[in-house]
Amino acid sequence: MEIKLKYKIWLETDEKEGVLGDGKWRLLKAIDEAGCLNDAMKKLGLSYRKTWDNLVKIEETLGFKIVEKQRGGASGGKTGLTKEGKAIVDAFDRFHEKYDEQITNGLNEMLAEIKSNIAET
Repeated sequence: MEIKLKYKIWLETDEKEGVLGDGKWRLLKAIDEAGCLNDAMKKLGLSYRKTWDNLVKIEETLGFKIVEKQRGGASGGKTGLTKEGKAIVDAFDRFHEKYDEQITNGLNEMLAEIKSNIAET
């Protein structure tokens, strides 16, 4: 069995309540790509009620809308991101593009050090 160190980033309040992190970023990306909340949830294996409640909680905490729902007729409705929602996705994308390799390398060095220290005992 191979053990790896992983990391996640998230935004939290002063009270240490999580607001938005990598999981919700993936959800917002999926919504943006699919143009439909149901398709995004299916892709990620999420339930509707919890997902919608999480989106509402994020919006309430941040103080602005991140998703827009349009009710549809025969073809069904749409869900898309607001410009603020797209800005969040873009910021997380840029962070991961810029820092993932550096962080992964640092974590691998740390894991090698742990393994080395364990082997010495």
